[in-house]
Amino acid sequence: MIQKWDVAIPELTGNQRRGVYLYLPESYQYQPEQRYPVLYMFDGHNVFFDSDATYGKSWGLGEYLDYTDTQLIVVAVECSHDPNNGRLSEYSPYTFYEPNLGHVTGRGQITMDWMVNTLKPEIDRRYRTLPDRGHTFIAGSSMGGLMTLYAVLEYNRVFSRGAALSPSLWVAPDRIARLVRGADVTPDTVLYMDYGSHELGSHEVMAWQFGRIAEQLLGRGILLTCRLVPNGDHCEASWERQIPFFLGTLMYGLE
Repeated sequence: MIQKWDVAIPELTGNQRRGVYLYLPESYQYQPEQRYPVLYMFDGHNVFFDSDATYGKSWGLGEYLDYTDTQLIVVAVECSHDPNNGRLSEYSPYTFYEPNLGHVTGRGQITMDWMVNTLKPEIDRRYRTLPDRGHTFIAGSSMGGLMTLYAVLEYNRVFSRGAALSPSLWVAPDRIARLVRGADVTPDTVLYMDYGSHELGSHEVMAWQFGRIAEQLLGRGILLTCRLVPNGDHCEASWERQIPFFLGTLMYGLE
């Protein structure tokens, strides 16, 4: 079952409304004592329904979760659609400049502070969640993948596991590397990270940057599952095919 409602994030876009999508497993209705892990996701409009997806193709995550009977709540928040780099700004922890995009003010910390301090407490109040860190996950792709990496490292007290698909590591690469080296993370932190083989040429030295970050994550003792996806592209159809891989990592070993 997927519920949807609108929410404003005053810290980011004032009174402008955006969608929040929430998936509940079928068992939620007939097992009133059961509580569930929660996966928070970026680009919520692309997660469940083709009709809402930016390019007409979603991840179809709800169908997969139903088919596999995965005992997980998913909360997916729509991004800003402001044509003036609204999504890039909300999903970048750092201010950066890119010739084709111009100057982008990074407001990723504001986004995460809202998710952690406003959204999560509301979800935990309204639904039967397992609110502890060990059962709180985060995932996203592209800029959402970058934000996932940032969240797992900078908000490690909240998120124990994350899945960063095709993360936009080209944004402030040196600052990302410093974050990986210096973040306060616990030894049980789990991260899935991938990149499509067809994407590697999209940004200069992307293959090197991906390998560098993976090596640093392993050096920090993070339990990393890292993949280069054969024929993987930068699109929802490709990310949909990775669902079994990243969900297997997020849910592995949970009772």
